[in-house]
Parts: sequence; C-alpha cells; structure tokens
Amino acid sequence: MIVMEKKIYTADELNNASRDELIGIISSLQETVVRMAENQDLILEQVALLRQQRFGRHSEKMDVIDGQISLFFNEPEAAADETDGQAQEPEFEKVVIHRKKKQKGKREDDLKGIPVTVVQHEMTEDELKAAFPDGKYKRLPDEVYKRLEFHPASFEVMEHRVAVYAGMDNETIVKAGRPKDLLRGSIVTPSLQAAVINGKYVNSLPLYRMEQEFKRNDVNINRQNMAHWTVQCADRYLAILYDHLHKLLYGYHVLQADETPVEVTKDGRPSGSKSYMWIYRTGKNYKEAIVLYEYQKDRKADHPKEFLKGFQGVCVTDGYQAYHSLEEKTPGLTIAGCWAHARRKYAEALKAIRDKEKRKGTLAYDALKQIGAIYKLDNELAGLEPVERQHRRQLELKPLVDAYFAWVKTHQGEVPPKSQTGKAFTYSINQEGYLRVFLDDGEVPLDNNATESTLRGFCIGKHNWRLIDTIRGAKSSAIIYSITETAKANGLKVYDYVEHLLTEIPKHEDDTDRSFLDDLLPWSPNLPERCRKTNKYEVK
Repeated sequence: MIVMEKKIYTADELNNASRDELIGIISSLQETVVRMAENQDLILEQVALLRQQRFGRHSEKMDVIDGQISLFFNEPEAAADETDGQAQEPEFEKVVIHRKKKQKGKREDDLKGIPVTVVQHEMTEDELKAAFPDGKYKRLPDEVYKRLEFHPASFEVMEHRVAVYAGMDNETIVKAGRPKDLLRGSIVTPSLQAAVINGKYVNSLPLYRMEQEFKRNDVNINRQNMAHWTVQCADRYLAILYDHLHKLLYGYHVLQADETPVEVTKDGRPSGSKSYMWIYRTGKNYKEAIVLYEYQKDRKADHPKEFLKGFQGVCVTDGYQAYHSLEEKTPGLTIAGCWAHARRKYAEALKAIRDKEKRKGTLAYDALKQIGAIYKLDNELAGLEPVERQHRRQLELKPLVDAYFAWVKTHQGEVPPKSQTGKAFTYSINQEGYLRVFLDDGEVPLDNNATESTLRGFCIGKHNWRLIDTIRGAKSSAIIYSITETAKANGLKVYDYVEHLLTEIPKHEDDTDRSFLDDLLPWSPNLPERCRKTNKYEVK
C-alpha cells in the first residue's frame, strides 16, 4: 500500500494520477476516516460519561439483570458529591411503588433501647361513679400507646468545690481529693469533647457550625478552643488505644487497604498539593472490626510498607501499583484484587450509553452479567466457614471466573483500547492474578467495598470542611477517625463510646501496663451497655 503525503489534491492531479497513486490516496483516506470515527466515538463516550457524572444519579442500578446487586458503585468521593446541591437531570422512567404490609411489632423494634418514662392516665372517682352508677366494674389491662419525645442539647456547669484545710499554725495546708482534669485549666469534659468529636467526625459538621449552634444555646465556645481540645485529646489519650489496635491488626489473616486524597494547607508545600489518608481494616468477614487511618504527605509505596511491617497474610486492595510493588518486596504478603473495581469499569462504559435499551447486548453489558453471576454465587456462600467457603469457591466459582477471563481475552480486540470497555478489558487482564486470589482462601472477600464504605464518612467530612490546617491536625484526625469508624463498624454508639474512653483512659495515663485497654476494645464484654446499639438499623 502506498501511503500518500497528507495534502489536498486538485482535480487535475487526481485525473493525472496513476492507478497505484489513486489506490494509495483512497487507502490513506479510508484510514483517516476510520481513525476519525473511532476518535469521535471516544469523544462522544467521554462526553456522555462526564455528563452522567455531572448531572446523573450516582446510585444508578442495573435493574435489568435479575438478582443483581448494584453495579454502579460509587467511590467514596462520589458519595460526598451527593451533597453538592447541584441539579440533576430527571429520570424518565416509571416508578412502581410496592406498599409493604405493616409489620407487627415494628414500632416496638424502632423504639427498643430508648429510656421510657411512664405517664399514667387514671379516671377520677366521680368519673367512675358516672360511668358505673351501681359501682360494679373491674379493671382491665391498660391501653398502652407510645410517643417519642425529643429533648434538644442541654448544658450544665459542674462547679467543683474542693475542701481546703489548714493547721492552726497555718503552715500545713491540705485539700480534698479531686478528679483528674481532661485537660488542665480547660473547661472541657469527656461529655463535651465527645460531643465535638461526634459532631465533626461522625456527623461531618465543621467546627464553625458547632460554634454557632453552641451560641444558639447561650454557650460561647469558639472553634479555636474546640480544635485545640480535639488535637490534645487525640494525641494524649486516644492515640494510646490507636497504637494498641495497630498491634492487634497484625493478628488477622486478611486486611483491606485503600487511600484517598486530602489537602493540608500548612505542610510546607505549595497550595493545592495532595496529601493522603491511608486506611487499613480487618477483612469484612471477621466479626471484630478494626479500622485504622494514617496520614501521609504522598502516595508512595513506602507508607503501606512501613504500616504493614511484620504483617503476614492477605491484603485486599484496588489496582494501585504501590501495593503490587509491596507484595514483591515483602515475603509472606499476598495482594488480592477487588472485583468491584473490575465491575465498575464496565459500569462506566454503560453509563456513557444514554439509551438504556442500547446497553443490552453490548460487551460491557455481557461482562457485567458474568461478574454479577460471580457475585451472586459468592453471596450465597457468605454464611459458610472459611474452609467450606474455599472448597465451594473452587468447585463452583472457579469455572465462572475461568470462563470470564477466557471471554475477555477473546473479545479484547473487538473494541478500541482507549474506549471505556477497552479500558475495562485491560484492567481485568492486568489484574487477573490478583482477582483470582479469593478462590484459594475462604477468608478473602470478593472486593474492597468494606474499606470504601468506611472511607465514606471521611470523604463526606472533607467535602464540608474542605481541608485540614496543619500536619498535626491531620495526624490527630487520622487517630479520631480510626476510633469513630472502628466504633461504628462494631455497632457502638460513637458518642457514648468516646465519652467512656475519655473518662477511663486518663485514669491510666501514667500506667506502664496497658492491659486496661483490653476492657476498652469495641467488642469487650466489659463496656457499659449504654455504648452498644440495641437496634438492628445500620447507619453509614
């Protein structure tokens, strides 16, 4: 084939061109048209995807596949974007409302664990005489109904008066015992500091909003004081439990890891420089959950290497190369891949197709069906012991996984490599070894969604407060998020748990023996019952 120089030919030049020259020109034009068509498709795909990300619903589901769980997973950052107040395009689809039958005892379940005040309503003697003139009646069981009262935040000043005694010679002065202050010279108490931590790190309220709310209740506490208290309590008290949880983390066979960017203004670098919160947690299949955050100025592989130093087991991650490099340099460490990320790549390809009917029959659609079948079967094995789960995975899931990768390799050449589907194919092929790890270990989860879910609170929080002022503040935030997210993952009431920690840990601040921390672990049977959630409802 003769490749002609790129130029515009005149009619005379074309008339005088030889047969071979004309064939070369036509071939060149065909190649150009094909490339332009491919580029146009890629551009249109990107535009559609960006439009969907900007205006569409983040929680879209692929409901056309029976039995499929949501296929359009959000990154934690996307969850934060749900609060940005931007307008969304309407969804032109029929909504079918299925009215559920009223469940017996549901109200009792909803109100379980809430303190009850009984208000008795009696009839007077005159009312009874009017109703029963002959005086003949009997008392039946009371009619009982319940209503839920709300009491807004209230404040109380605890004025401590310490008795002071002096000898008659005025040389000997003694004082009565007094409880140890949380922070010397400060008005802060465990209950107040727990309220600040719960407000900012659980409910994602910036400190200035809490300052305003305090003022509405006639309490003047500025945000600078709240920030100071928080950093001090994190470094002085909560860090002790954090270090203990870090040691316990190594006792688990499976961990999960992820990271998310955050901006720290005063870190010695130009404004806008990215820092990172790294997160590590125990595998989601364990009853006890440990969630630990770690602040670092960058995304280098050295950070998980140091944090996981001495860990022998499996760590579930996304496709970030830093973890794979870590595996190569760390004997005894195995990196497992995340099927949710593989699936999300195809979901992005479908999102770029606005006509939902046209999504059916595409390669991305077929890939999602196959991955959906893998998820469905693995979910059915959730209640099994690890050994049995591993056996069933080898017997039933491995053929599905083998078929999926064979199918991907067969169809990879049918789509442009830079298209969303092409990128999805490439991701699966590059990650194949890591995505297969779960087949050989019944404790390894199919994906890293538990970690991403744990990051959700932090990402919503940073959306509200935007940035962290100092490195010290970032490290303190990592400690506090670790404690609060661990509490949430273990079904505790965060406020009550943090108040309990800030009451008990100061009593042992000078102890060299840290065994008291075992009684403060989220799963300890010695925790006060008020720290435990009594209902079944999960709150992210």
